[in-house]
Amino acid sequence: DLRLAMSASKPTNNHRQTVSAYLVVQDCASAIDFYRRAFGAAEQYRLTGPGGKIGHAEIKIGESVIMLADEHPDFGALSPRSVGGSPVKLHLAVDDADAAMARAVDAGGTQLRAVQDQFYGERTGLVADPYGYSWFLAQHIDTVSPQEMQRRWDASSAA
Repeated sequence: DLRLAMSASKPTNNHRQTVSAYLVVQDCASAIDFYRRAFGAAEQYRLTGPGGKIGHAEIKIGESVIMLADEHPDFGALSPRSVGGSPVKLHLAVDDADAAMARAVDAGGTQLRAVQDQFYGERTGLVADPYGYSWFLAQHIDTVSPQEMQRRWDASSAA
């Protein structure tokens, strides 16, 4: 039987986000703490089973809900560590990409790409969390039309 451990906030069962990421990790409680320290996540709730394994939890980063759970191999829920990594990258909009990168690294993340201005109007860097997922930390710096993005891409490819 699962027991519900709730934070001070209400469960997000009624969130209306169309697509939500569902991250399977080793040591979900530790991952929730990392996401809190690195990205300012607020835990909404968690369902804890026998032995303390988290069967389901929800965190909120900004206005987005992310679901996560401990590995449950018998259910087919395996983490990136168990399957050799994840090809999925998460894109996190931030007000200050440099500060966000510093905070994520201080919390235990590993910088994969330094923060820099991009042709598509963002200042981004890439950080790996300790659980096998990579996060683009993206600050909007300029509104660029798709046509201008293509022109800039073409110019950089010709160089």
